[in-house]
Amino acid sequence: MKSRLVRIGNSRGVRLAKPLLEQAGLKDEIEIRVEPGAVIITAAVSPRSGWAEAAAKFAPAGLLDQPSASRFDDEEWTW
Repeated sequence: MKSRLVRIGNSRGVRLAKPLLEQAGLKDEIEIRVEPGAVIITAAVSPRSGWAEAAAKFAPAGLLDQPSASRFDDEEWTW
């Protein structure tokens, strides 16, 4: 598909058709990088996306080991 750069103030822009955006999975936030002869647009990725769902799969008791007595507990601590 060919397109034209349109003037937007002192800058230039490209209009992307809705089907192209949907096919690429682009939403409101994007990342742009430059390579020789190309401008690359990709979907923005949140660094911690999916962490909450992954943590919810574990039972709260499954995240920590059971407490165990140490030498400090036996010899140095007064209960």
